[in-house]
Amino acid sequence: MTVGIVGLGLIGGSFAKAYHEAGEQVLGFDTDETVLSFAQVADVVQGPLDDTSLPSCDLILLCVRPQAAIAYLQNTAPHIAPHTVVIDCCGTKRTVCNACFPIAAQYGFTYLGGHPMAGTQYSGFSHARASLFRGAPMVIVPPAFDDIGLLSHVKTLLAPAGFGSFSVTTAQAHDEMIAFTSQMPHLVSNAFIKSPTAAGHKGFSAGSYKDMTRVAWLNAPMWAELFLENRDCLLRELHSLTEALSAYERALADGDEPRLTALLEEGRNRKEEVDGK
Repeated sequence: MTVGIVGLGLIGGSFAKAYHEAGEQVLGFDTDETVLSFAQVADVVQGPLDDTSLPSCDLILLCVRPQAAIAYLQNTAPHIAPHTVVIDCCGTKRTVCNACFPIAAQYGFTYLGGHPMAGTQYSGFSHARASLFRGAPMVIVPPAFDDIGLLSHVKTLLAPAGFGSFSVTTAQAHDEMIAFTSQMPHLVSNAFIKSPTAAGHKGFSAGSYKDMTRVAWLNAPMWAELFLENRDCLLRELHSLTEALSAYERALADGDEPRLTALLEEGRNRKEEVDGK
């Protein structure tokens, strides 16, 4: 298999390393030529992904931000072969899918939206690892939901990454859910660490602090783009959270122990309900 990877950061670099370890041919593109050169020197990428090599790809993974993924596909679509499957790996799906499905239909290749549910607080090729996706979920947004053959083919193409499960959904449903499971934790963590108390945390912090603040260390331009593209869903989640926090605040301000206890019990029970004991 020949795999083309656009963007050799944490996600793209990890895909490149996984496919290389599996013995597949990896071609790469990155706007930073030094990153591409390093990946080639390290023998993770065997050659550049360009107009000449694009037609040879069985799979192309767009591991860049949504607008960059759209621009790349618009520019390179005439060189992509009909047998090629293109999957974006962006953090939101509506914007990129709405733009890329018509491009694929126009030029006769297959495109699917995708979101590998894995990552770290670090970024860049130097932090990429072949095992990043091992056992992780992969979300797929296909052009049609009754093409079982295509979904089976996609699972085969992605097998070297080692995903543990696949979920098939719509772009709308993906963005609604991801606002809660991914974007809100990043937003809340980033806001939480702004407390003036944070400067003196050493010697007073344990696992809960580390868990809460891990993703505050984020790529601000990337997350700002993702937040704004999904702002309707994210604003709904933010409103829900601020209402819940206001209830705790009122109970504290009133010194209302029974009410505060009830709120805490409610949260614990909800966690038990949605995640299981």
